Amino acid sequence: MTASIPQRYATHPEQIPGMTTAQVRERFLIDDVFVAGEVRLTYTHHDRIVLGGAVPAGSELALTGYPEIRSDYFLEHREVGIVNVGGPGTVTADGVAYELATGACLYLGRGIRDVVFADARDAGAQFYLFSAPAHTTYPAALVSPGEGTVRELGDPLTSNRRTLNQYIHENGVQSCQIVMGVTQLHPGSMWNTMPAHTHDRRTECYLYFDVPDDARVVHLMGERDETRHLIVGDRQAVISPSWSLHSGVGTAAYSFVWAMAGENQSFDDMDAAPITDLR
Repeated sequence: MTASIPQRYATHPEQIPGMTTAQVRERFLIDDVFVAGEVRLTYTHHDRIVLGGAVPAGSELALTGYPEIRSDYFLEHREVGIVNVGGPGTVTADGVAYELATGACLYLGRGIRDVVFADARDAGAQFYLFSAPAHTTYPAALVSPGEGTVRELGDPLTSNRRTLNQYIHENGVQSCQIVMGVTQLHPGSMWNTMPAHTHDRRTECYLYFDVPDDARVVHLMGERDETRHLIVGDRQAVISPSWSLHSGVGTAAYSFVWAMAGENQSFDDMDAAPITDLR
């Protein structure tokens, strides 16, 4: 076991109106996902998700057990999806080495005991981790950038032209709960989805990346008649509870990893919240 990991407790939508900006950020924004030389994780009680980052920075990092998950090793009762948002890197799982190019996605199933992160060549790999409880074992699978199910969505006229890569989903890499992929906005587009939506059967987390240093994403959350926003920078993550809508607009084009866990794995199981309904 290693040191404990911070926890974010589940929240009720009635709590949102009374929260300050600082409180909203404290509960739903993770602004220190990637720290050089560390595996840094956060445990949210929304669907028992663990998310975070691993930055080898020239060394090898092991994914170990934590007191909060009451397991001898991390994947004893869990599964994990990993997306590399940095330079080339390797993930070694029970002695099998997987090379992850920038944007590649690796799924590791329940029962894998030893997981080690490293840079492939020059330092620079940054691995984003999204984990959920698992009740059976599915095989490990690596998907290279562009090899998942690719969907072209949106329109330049509504500033949301984007390429969506589905990696872990019901018609792709198999998992118990996790649905995961990467979306890249086209130049000139800023909205990551519109209309905003909820899916009351799943928690979704966004990791925003490729956000320019002088740009930010305004992430909408809350109920449709009681919205709040988060100002999000590069490589910061947002926890979106199942009751919360989610949509975001940037001051420049960007990319994001979306990942969900909960009741089902149907990507299109969502309830639209048209902009005309939001308050």
